[in-house]
Amino acid sequence: MLFIAKWTALPTAEQAASERFRRTGGAPPDGIKVIGRWHAVGGVEGLAICECATIEPLAAWVLEWADLMSFDVKPGLTDEQLGVLLTAAAEKK
Repeated sequence: MLFIAKWTALPTAEQAASERFRRTGGAPPDGIKVIGRWHAVGGVEGLAICECATIEPLAAWVLEWADLMSFDVKPGLTDEQLGVLLTAAAEKK
């Protein structure tokens, strides 16, 4: 399953979040394949597209950073997956 994970450092934790990322590289736990990760210019925020078989590894990763960041994680679809769903929905009308 694909997930879109957005994060923002808590206002009082930007320095600590930057330091932890420098130390760890933000490596995910086993069970998560990071498709891509992007960081905003001018703030400690960004997003990642991740793939994992279940939500548990992603939830564990979020919990590792929850003391420094807020998160918004949602399931995601590729263009191809969305196209199939839109076609099926249109055919039902």
